[in-house]
Amino acid sequence: MSDLMEMYRSKLVTAEEAVKVVKSGDWVRYGYSFTKPTALDMELAKRKDELYDVNIHCATCMRKFYTVEADPTTTHFRYNSGHMTGPERQLHDQGLCYYVPSQFGQSPDWFRMGYSKVNVAMLSVTPMDKHVYFNFGPQATFVKAVCDMAEKVIVEINPSMPKALGGFEECIHISEVDMIVEDPRADNPLPDIQAAPVSPEDAKIAEYIIEEIPNGACIQLGIGGVPRAVGEMIAKSDLKDLGVHSEMLVESMMTMYEAGKITGRYKTLDPGKIVYSFGLGSKKFWEWIDNNPALACCPVRYTNYPQYVMANDNAISINNGLEVDLTGQVCSESKGTRMISGSGGQLEFAFGSFFSRGGKSFLCMHSTYTKKGGRASRIVPTLTPGAVVTTPRPVVHYLVTEYGKVILKGKSEWQRAELIISIAHPDFRDDLIKEAQKLGIWRRTAKIE
Repeated sequence: MSDLMEMYRSKLVTAEEAVKVVKSGDWVRYGYSFTKPTALDMELAKRKDELYDVNIHCATCMRKFYTVEADPTTTHFRYNSGHMTGPERQLHDQGLCYYVPSQFGQSPDWFRMGYSKVNVAMLSVTPMDKHVYFNFGPQATFVKAVCDMAEKVIVEINPSMPKALGGFEECIHISEVDMIVEDPRADNPLPDIQAAPVSPEDAKIAEYIIEEIPNGACIQLGIGGVPRAVGEMIAKSDLKDLGVHSEMLVESMMTMYEAGKITGRYKTLDPGKIVYSFGLGSKKFWEWIDNNPALACCPVRYTNYPQYVMANDNAISINNGLEVDLTGQVCSESKGTRMISGSGGQLEFAFGSFFSRGGKSFLCMHSTYTKKGGRASRIVPTLTPGAVVTTPRPVVHYLVTEYGKVILKGKSEWQRAELIISIAHPDFRDDLIKEAQKLGIWRRTAKIE
């Protein structure tokens, strides 16, 4: 152990010293979400005038970017995001952030295959444990793959980072680290992110979904009001012995666990374990994650690959959409050409859960949204120009709004049009029927002339 501690001391540098390894033209990877460092980002920003074309990459990040703020021209620092949060969306709107189209589960392979260049990895991690490992916290995702391919690995110690047990690829050994930074600016508690409030529409959608979930099902939830509503309803329901195999760990999973609904008893993969790749939640949620042996934080190559999703019986995937057209194409990441979030793992879970024995995939959305000048339908004749198809129409299984749920598998264009219009807001149905007629996909006898 004395030799290892000497190794630790030999690698200990200041943040100012560490960022000197970055050269013009480098790709600097901040990992994922809360592995984004603070002190290192601050010090790298100070080198703006001596660096050019440095690309910085992160995803689902809620920390302040000092490098981006230092260079509004993007001449010196250029930020790239694999999945956008609110702050990243604002940067994208300002031309200060570029989206990286991704299939989330493939991202570790992209790094290991050399498709995504890594010159320097800079990561916020837990303090080193007694086994001389640094934990990445509740965001394994593709972080170890980044470290494996980096020319230099720099870790920034965050004493407030929750320790997320594995799983695998959730930590890095001191021998794989080039530099260690201890800096008071790096001690950042993860933000207290409160779950989205449950609306009446969310609650109604959740009711439709709960009817389809059997005892022993293996659940995947995305972010938003519907997943929260599903979790809260499950916690109060008679369902039992549920499992979790999910890209994201959300607050409602903690609610279900504490209500005794999650045991993982019938999972084929990792029985008894709540498997996830990253989490977002409140202060209580972070405390629940910290050193919790019921949880297994794994890379997205494991959580998201369809063959692992379908390996569990009765896999239930529940995700949100922004817009759907009358043929069943679902956009969940953009409004026209404006990026809202990202592809994430929605397609992977929609595909994998259908092939699970007894599995079901649900894509959910409110039937309308509020816009300037009134209300608009999320169900449209054709997607808004520039909208990204997140889940192609052959993959969509259940489509759910507050007005009902329909199964689109095996349905022709005219059947799909009828089913989708049946769950649209009543105020928009007549207009949607007229548009379906124009598209030649309306067959109901009582047509509107």
